[in-house]
Amino acid sequence: MRRLLSCLLPLAFLLNSCTMGYDSFQTASVPKSRFKDTKPQDFGRDHPERHPVHGIDISKWQGDINWQSVKNSGIAFVFIKATEGKDRIDDRFSEYWRDANAAGIPYAPYHFYYFCSTADDQADWFIHNVPKNARMLPPVVDVEWNPDSPTCRTRPAPETVRAEIKRFMDRLEAYYGKRPIIYTSVDFHRDNLVGYFKDYKFWVRSVAKHPKEIYADRSWDFWQYTSTGLIPGIKGPTDINVFSGSEQNWHNWVAAVEKEGNS
Repeated sequence: MRRLLSCLLPLAFLLNSCTMGYDSFQTASVPKSRFKDTKPQDFGRDHPERHPVHGIDISKWQGDINWQSVKNSGIAFVFIKATEGKDRIDDRFSEYWRDANAAGIPYAPYHFYYFCSTADDQADWFIHNVPKNARMLPPVVDVEWNPDSPTCRTRPAPETVRAEIKRFMDRLEAYYGKRPIIYTSVDFHRDNLVGYFKDYKFWVRSVAKHPKEIYADRSWDFWQYTSTGLIPGIKGPTDINVFSGSEQNWHNWVAAVEKEGNS
């Protein structure tokens, strides 16, 4: 009898664990990240690994990149800094987009918006420096407060911010044939964007909590969840992002935006 009980108890425990439910299992087990991180954050159930499509965003600070290693690591897309304000271009933009293209990684150029220059001046600068074939995915406008900027710390009224952003994006959409993506941070979104631009795709920064907890009523498409990730082929920390949908959603969207650009 004792031998029978000793055999049945482990089985009973196993059966009981199967009735704990999905929520209990998810809370107790955080999925292992596919990429290393020097300062990993525990997001609990809403861990980025629940999203299958990962990508990076880069600028000249990433230095020399082994693009084949980046692709082999599972990176599915890359946002590449192109321009800033009305007169600055990233030193490695041309190199990066050509290398990403050669490696077969979908890519998009992004512009860091300055509120000390007009929307038209910045659109002219972006269009002058970003060829139409340098944007496989839609272009991105990066809008956030920059309190550490040595040249532009101005904070216009929300209605002015929205009008300027809209003018800039309209210019890019007319020229490139793709509706731009909006990248933003928590404070800038709270101050200017809540309830607006609902027909645009959003790329949001949220490195401590899941976006649904801190972006009021915002449907997001890309989530920047860390700035301290380690990607094979890149030396030093790199921003890592996830796409909100499934792999099939991703492939369908990429095909759709490629068609837009060719129409």
